[in-house]
Amino acid sequence: MTTELEPLGPETARQMYLDERRHELADATLQSHDYRLKQFVQWCENEEIDNLNDFSARDIHRFRVKRRNEDELATASMKGQLATLRVFLRFCVSIDAVQAGLDEKIILPTTTADDARDELLSRDRAQKILDHLERYRYARLEHALLEVLWHTGFRIGAATGIDVEDYRSDDQYLALVHRPDEGTSLKNGSKSERLVALNDRVCLVLDDWLEVNHPEVVDDHGRTPLFATKRSRLSRNRGRTIAYQYTRPCIYENKCPHDRDIAECEARPTEYAHKCPSALSPHPVRRGSITHHLQSDTPERIVSDRMDVGMDVLERHYDQRSAREKLEQRRQYLPDG
Repeated sequence: MTTELEPLGPETARQMYLDERRHELADATLQSHDYRLKQFVQWCENEEIDNLNDFSARDIHRFRVKRRNEDELATASMKGQLATLRVFLRFCVSIDAVQAGLDEKIILPTTTADDARDELLSRDRAQKILDHLERYRYARLEHALLEVLWHTGFRIGAATGIDVEDYRSDDQYLALVHRPDEGTSLKNGSKSERLVALNDRVCLVLDDWLEVNHPEVVDDHGRTPLFATKRSRLSRNRGRTIAYQYTRPCIYENKCPHDRDIAECEARPTEYAHKCPSALSPHPVRRGSITHHLQSDTPERIVSDRMDVGMDVLERHYDQRSAREKLEQRRQYLPDG
């Protein structure tokens, strides 16, 4: 161990890193780093690594193998995990917690377009989920949230930042507003601000949610959130849990595609819904919504503006149409003569 290093535990280092980056990163990015580093800290605890001074390139390899093989991370997810670990270790180098150059030992996996879009909620599956919610949880929080997420393709952070006053029932739209000083920032700052049209079905659910089931609470800034629990504004973590909870096939079909005993399945309790192999976070819901819009002949520029996604990102990460589908959709714009 290098004598110049100063002892530092993984959890303390994580907190120091997050405090350092808090004013540099968007809220959603910081939350992603927090989640990924929690996985790393947990691994260190399991491996009885309580001082980062002793952390080595071989430990990086062991952590990588664990996340890839045991946790079955997809290539794109593994790349995000390791990219965050690399900048974290770079920070640790700067405060004399790990050996200089250790961050450079992390080699990121190469992802392809297929890796980037391997998970999405299909239109048919989305319809089954929404039909189930309409029947059993009509105009409850989870129904209102998932109707909006599927119809708009919003990021979960954008959805949880919406206030009641941002919803215009008569004009059928939602206004997305960047409010970083009040804890509800948008991914691309003020550039993400926009008005997003809604259809009759979504407005009906939102109207009934507000009239019958909305808890009418205010957040710490005196604002009334559109999506709220009995205590305050819906958190992003709770929003993710709702997505995991209702994308499990056993919930909307009462059968398991993985041949598990539903009553005994470890993913049956809501808090462990994420352990279901078929459960999806909000991002695959967003990816599925965007893909559905494209497959429904919505022009790419409209999808780009509506979902706040650049054209290049749209093509690489979201567009799952086949070359033949694109051909046939373009055909309708050809002149007759």
